[in-house]
Amino acid sequence: MYVFLFLFLVLQSGLKENFADVQVSVVDCPDLTQDPFRFPVKGICGKPRITDVGGVPYLIPMPKQDKIYNMNAVAKEIELPGAFILGAGAVSSRTLGMNAELMPVVQTEGEGKPTVNGSYYSTINPADGTCLQEKYSEKYSDCDFGLLANLYACEGKPGKVIEVRANRRTGQSSLVTSMRKTLEKQYSDKSVGMGGTFVIQKGKAKIHIMPPEFSACPLLTDEDVNKWLKHFEVRAPLICQPVLVSRDPGLDLRVEHTHCFSHHGEGGHYYIDTTPDSVEYLGYFLPAEFLYRIDRPEDTHVVGRE
Repeated sequence: MYVFLFLFLVLQSGLKENFADVQVSVVDCPDLTQDPFRFPVKGICGKPRITDVGGVPYLIPMPKQDKIYNMNAVAKEIELPGAFILGAGAVSSRTLGMNAELMPVVQTEGEGKPTVNGSYYSTINPADGTCLQEKYSEKYSDCDFGLLANLYACEGKPGKVIEVRANRRTGQSSLVTSMRKTLEKQYSDKSVGMGGTFVIQKGKAKIHIMPPEFSACPLLTDEDVNKWLKHFEVRAPLICQPVLVSRDPGLDLRVEHTHCFSHHGEGGHYYIDTTPDSVEYLGYFLPAEFLYRIDRPEDTHVVGRE
């Protein structure tokens, strides 16, 4: 509890530099099986940990489509079989036959209980070029993903969490970036990781979705990547799944990565809200006890990590 109390004071102070109205507190995690979350578990507590799987170098400059992972296998690798997993990643192109954004919401198998896959994925609607979000389990039965993912894992139990309410953005950073930079400033001599979920209750946000076809040409710069990605403005309510680390301790981490989904058919990779004067955030977070690095790329770069 002492760690919680100190963290919430740190975040309260730091977020005030980026939002007009901020309230950070320690509360009981709400029942996440209810709206708007509809998760398969009630909470995000119990042995919290984060993991960075694969990486952007497996997508850029050219995709390594043989890089396929499985949520159940990841749960075992992070020493938490049966874990509830949230986060941001890419689909397995072997399963879908295309590229797409993945919003993992998975209760992995363990103790005789089967997997419950509540994930979503987003791609480009071929009919009109709009965002097309679908429920993963309505078309696919596996728990695979490809190329990369940043994941928050826990036992899915109720418990105490850090609640963040932030309204009316006054700075240039997103909620996630603001939290990460606050932790980076406070903990300059260590890495602090967090994960959880937050809702954009009012306003709109900028997202991207990777095209269903991988780029035929190497993506060598951030400009190349941005031209390849498809950008959208999407509306609240949006349920977001952040994983962040205050700084990379030398493991070639993606220090923040957030995907979002909705119940009105929009979702993808979250950047920032586009309605700073009216945006309202409500989130629940926990600091991670452990960080795991899985299948770190040998050849790396910093392109495409926004």
